[in-house]
Amino acid sequence: MTTMTDTALAEFKMPDVGEGLTEAEILKWYVAPGDTVTDGQVVCEVETAKAAVELPIPFNGVVRELRFPEGTTVDVGQVIIAVDVSGGADAPASAAPAPAAAPAPGTAAETADPARASAPAQATAPAEEAAPEGRQPVLVGYGVAASSTKRRARKAGATGVNGTADAAPAAPVAEPAPAPRPAAGPGLNGHATRPLAKPPVRKLAKDLGVDLATVTPSGPDGIITREDVHAAAAPARPEAPAPQAAPAAQDAPERAASAQAPAPAVSPDARETRIPVKGVRKATAQAMVGSAFSAPHVTEFVTVDVTRTMKLVEEIKRDPGEYGFEGLRVNPLLLISKALLVAIRRNPGVNAAWDEVNQEIVQKHYVNLGIAAATPRGLIVPNIKDAHAKTLPELAESLGELVTTARAGKTSPGAMQGGTVTITNVGVFGVDTGTPILNPGESAILAVGSIKLQPWVHKGKVKPRQVTTLALSFDHRLVDGELGSKVLADVAAVLEQPKRLMTWA
Repeated sequence: MTTMTDTALAEFKMPDVGEGLTEAEILKWYVAPGDTVTDGQVVCEVETAKAAVELPIPFNGVVRELRFPEGTTVDVGQVIIAVDVSGGADAPASAAPAPAAAPAPGTAAETADPARASAPAQATAPAEEAAPEGRQPVLVGYGVAASSTKRRARKAGATGVNGTADAAPAAPVAEPAPAPRPAAGPGLNGHATRPLAKPPVRKLAKDLGVDLATVTPSGPDGIITREDVHAAAAPARPEAPAPQAAPAAQDAPERAASAQAPAPAVSPDARETRIPVKGVRKATAQAMVGSAFSAPHVTEFVTVDVTRTMKLVEEIKRDPGEYGFEGLRVNPLLLISKALLVAIRRNPGVNAAWDEVNQEIVQKHYVNLGIAAATPRGLIVPNIKDAHAKTLPELAESLGELVTTARAGKTSPGAMQGGTVTITNVGVFGVDTGTPILNPGESAILAVGSIKLQPWVHKGKVKPRQVTTLALSFDHRLVDGELGSKVLADVAAVLEQPKRLMTWA
């Protein structure tokens, strides 16, 4: 969304990045006043209540002003950056490009989140030459997949977001507050243009109030590690960050870029830290409170011998081609997911939603199976669309894609909408069971505990068997005790004797 003025100053507005959201937080600027930008170049990363998105700019020019600092929450439709698109000689001297620090090679293999330090450098070369390694203009969480090394150049004439050309009276260019990036070369603590650090490390530094520019890196190729941040934080903790909030854009947009973004406040004795709740974590908290106090939860438990299921998993792993799973990931979650789908087919009343406005129960004749995933941004629940119609190999493929996308931080808002039931695997943390809260709008959620050897009576004798505990929470407005019990018992029965997948499905 852009606005053109008589002085060829293009204003790029915060777009609606999906699902009708009304605001987004600016996580990171990849450009500074004086930088040259090209059509399709990513200029910033923003976080909504659902995901993080990189915003490409839809025109060429020289950055004149950043209207908001990092960490500011901006309403959709507000101008966030102004660019001089005249291409004349009146561009500021700082527009001359400075050599950029080369991205650290091999760092993407260290973690699924590549260093945010590989942000776009100042350049006047074509977009494909200016695009740095390590980032890709995709919908992201923290970082992109390890295999992503370059951002593809945008096709000629393509626009990054919807834009409009509204005539507006000429306005004086506000004084850009953020200082232009320093030229490459020896800098503070050995940093060339900007500190190299991965997103989790940057978040840690932000939480501790540490300026990464003052941290001496000890990692390979000059990358700052967690240990470096902790070492720098030790003497700096008594210096609590100033609690000054960024000014509202409608009051003083020309001063917003120079204001300090809200940061976690560390107490003088370093015994407490107050961390602002925003983005995905804030949305999750609101959703869980709404769910817990609007839907009457009931949780039932069953402990089940899953030895045969574990043997089947190992058998398929040994010879995946024989069973049609060549190249697919097979694990207990696959068969647990299939067991729940079979139980829903046998008890379709559990797959429903409560329509409060119309006072109706909405019966779903499809299953969008949600899989709860813990990420650095908080809990997300992407779902497999029409999971009920998938074969076991197709379900394995969908689960693999869902996990890979979540780990790479590229889960889209659409992938988290429309779920009907959910599975949360707390067993991966060594937990036996729990009482999960329903995902808003859904009727049931199945918690799977850790699978471990326990003494079990099998064929009249006590033997070590693979045992787990399942917990099913359901909305008692939709699901009564009998229906909930049948669903949970059917899941347990399939996992106890996986041959039932053939007879019950």
